[in-house]
Amino acid sequence: MNQSEQRTKSWYMMTVVGKDRPGIVARLTQALFEGGCNLGETSMTRLGGNFTIMMMVESDAESTRLQGLVGPVADALALHVHIDSIQARLHEHTEPNVQISLYGADRAGIVAEVTGVLAEAGLNILDLNSEVAGTGDKPVYIMMIDGYAEGGIEALKSVLERLKARGIEATLTPIATLVG
Repeated sequence: MNQSEQRTKSWYMMTVVGKDRPGIVARLTQALFEGGCNLGETSMTRLGGNFTIMMMVESDAESTRLQGLVGPVADALALHVHIDSIQARLHEHTEPNVQISLYGADRAGIVAEVTGVLAEAGLNILDLNSEVAGTGDKPVYIMMIDGYAEGGIEALKSVLERLKARGIEATLTPIATLVG
């Protein structure tokens, strides 16, 4: 195949979910590498006893062939894989200017409540991680949020006081990112 007949590379978002076990990342990324793929940004984490991955994958293959590259690994490890075509938009990041740590008694709706008031105050959430701690009788919900405060930090301080009145402790830390 000459250069003009070669398929141009495209970007895909590959999401993978399965029971946590050693070797998931190594085996999936090796299969992608051997298939001529390149990784962009990734997020990989354990949630409960499960492992989940989001990877930006660049490939000259169609999504069905990409699925075929990781299929044997996914089958061997009982992983569920989903692939979507995306626009990569690498290097177009909004840098966080604030980090917020929140702790409260776990209850239905706590994430919706917190993110709702933060959105009202102009926070663009760039990254949110949460955990359930405490005990089965007294569960504690913990959230760590990196974001960009469109309206400034003072607007956020006001809504965090409202959350405190509802039993959610919050710490706001400005972030000064260094570029260059």
